[in-house]
Amino acid sequence: MGHEHSPDLRHSHLTSFSLLTSKRDLSIHLETALRGVVIADRWPKSGVDIIISVIEGDQDRGLSRGDYDEAWDTMNVLSGCVSVASAALADAGIDCVDTVAGGVAALVADGEESTPRIVVDPVPSQHSKVLAACCVAYLPTRDEVTNLWFKGDVPASDASTYTKMIENSILASRKANRVLVDSLNETVVQAR
Repeated sequence: MGHEHSPDLRHSHLTSFSLLTSKRDLSIHLETALRGVVIADRWPKSGVDIIISVIEGDQDRGLSRGDYDEAWDTMNVLSGCVSVASAALADAGIDCVDTVAGGVAALVADGEESTPRIVVDPVPSQHSKVLAACCVAYLPTRDEVTNLWFKGDVPASDASTYTKMIENSILASRKANRVLVDSLNETVVQAR
């Protein structure tokens, strides 16, 4: 039986393509987020390779409603990747302008008749519909965003929703950054 006649192979091919696309998206956004952090001028002929393996996540795959939930989960994965990569850079002693942390906010609806609301660190399987999501990489000391990624549908005329989603993503990032800095400080104290 040829490839085009096998639904299982077609689904497998589409899933593989989707995974490759999301990995590529993650890689590009992670590089953009970190490029604004590392002080590259100090070591112009050097490079940094960051390899992140996601071994386990918060999301229960059994609860996922399919590929659509996974598209939203990618935002949470990016947020975590930004934070752990920042911790790795700091731990390695690589010169950075600040610690960067990721944060996510989503516009969700909990039913057909419900009013959409913004939640921080969303779990897509807990909401009947995710309308849009925003992931930021944020430098708290400098008050700068090094990466901003929006997905979904928000009316273009509703600029206040965009602003609120960014503000809530930054809030989530600030909270993640506090944990990151506390952990790095604890590592320094233990090393003494």
